Amino acid sequence: MTPATRTDEGARAELAEAQGRVVAALVAGAEVPEGFDRERMRVQAASLVAKRRGIVARIHPDAAAAAGPDLAAEFAAYARARATPPPNYRTDAADFAAWLRERGRMPDDPPPRRRWWSRSG
Repeated sequence: MTPATRTDEGARAELAEAQGRVVAALVAGAEVPEGFDRERMRVQAASLVAKRRGIVARIHPDAAAAAGPDLAAEFAAYARARATPPPNYRTDAADFAAWLRERGRMPDDPPPRRRWWSRSG
């Protein structure tokens, strides 16, 4: 390994660490890294939560209906309670529904319906 390669690897590691701090501030409520405008980061974080909320409401409309007019506040509280964002929107929707259930805001999932073509008992 050449000295330049070690320097490049060190620079990449530093960049990855800095990017991780920015992402943590945006999605997990971590401290805003030095050099970033706190208000702009707050606005961007709120925008990302709103985007997630909208997608989750489309994927799991019964969860959005269960939250009712408190959807924005409920989803913001749910998002703040997570240490890391979920791996995908379907997981986010299922986790939000479970979060609402734990708080008595949403009924348990109904049992799966049998289809008329089902041959099982």
